[in-house]
Amino acid sequence: MTNMERRDKEILYIADDALMEEQAVARRLCQKLNTMDRSDFKGIQAVVKELLGKSDNAWINPPFYCDYGRNIEVGRNFFANYNCTILDVAKVVIGDNCLMAPNVAIYTAGHPVHPATRNTMYEYGIGVTIGDNVWLGGNVVICPGVHIGDNAVIGAGSVVTRDIPAWSFAAGNPCKVIRKITEDDRYTYFRGLHADEEAKAHMQRMWAENTDPVKYPKAD
Repeated sequence: MTNMERRDKEILYIADDALMEEQAVARRLCQKLNTMDRSDFKGIQAVVKELLGKSDNAWINPPFYCDYGRNIEVGRNFFANYNCTILDVAKVVIGDNCLMAPNVAIYTAGHPVHPATRNTMYEYGIGVTIGDNVWLGGNVVICPGVHIGDNAVIGAGSVVTRDIPAWSFAAGNPCKVIRKITEDDRYTYFRGLHADEEAKAHMQRMWAENTDPVKYPKAD
């Protein structure tokens, strides 16, 4: 097998010239994105669409860094804030309506633990999957092989090394589930603060007018 085939099968591979040529394409697009006029919203969105393997109304606030770009698939209305890094050696699949705060890092790339093996230049990539309506707080790190379920929230500064189930608020290093997200959370937004009546009425109109169960899910 070629190293490209080995990489795509999520087995040990060496980053040879063919793989570096692929990376060069993504680096040029990242360079273009990261040096654009920050107020050129249409231009930024066009480069993001060209860079990512799949997207629908995606937005990334530069700077942004990735290895290949084409291994990143995001659903509708993806938003990544400043200084996001996605090492997409393996597939990174992200659902609809996902938000990433500043300094989020998603790593699919890894190296063997034993130094003798690591020094042979072999490395690997194991894919990451993030469901619909997931919010990753600032400085969150997602490690290789992690699956995060729909409607989960990951607290700022967390290092996620294991799967997180749907409808969970999780935080810490290593990241652990703190509690379930329920319908009691529907009108709260920060440490017990609740939406005012004007905001609640506006939300209710939006939910009534658009019954998309992905965008407006109900907790169990």
